[in-house]
Amino acid sequence: GLQKEEQAALGENAVANAQAIAENVPAEAEKADKAAEAPDRDAWIGKWVGVEGLVLTIEKDPAGPGRYRLTNTYSLDPGASGSFAGVASEEGIAFTRPDGAKVLRATDGAATGLKYLDGKKDCLTVSVGEGYCRD
Repeated sequence: GLQKEEQAALGENAVANAQAIAENVPAEAEKADKAAEAPDRDAWIGKWVGVEGLVLTIEKDPAGPGRYRLTNTYSLDPGASGSFAGVASEEGIAFTRPDGAKVLRATDGAATGLKYLDGKKDCLTVSVGEGYCRD
């Protein structure tokens, strides 16, 4: 009688639910992939100091997750400063300045190649000879 019908209905609901969950998986996986493509570099937000007055400031960009605004004085040459759009990548934060495409990577002071920063622990390096630390 009735119990069998109820069990059958419950079984059908379970199957329908399983299908709905299965259909949502690709969408959720896609979101996860997108998030993975844009690692969170929010820990890097703030001011980083280089040598000889060079400085880097990182802010969140309202454009979305994994987007940053880099304000950077990267050389003592006139005009070697500006604000650049940064995008989180697996390596760090990728951005482009007039002197080319760059990636900020988390390093220690020794990896910057700058004697003045040697011994510091919390640094971001653009390339050997250009780095910024905050400790």
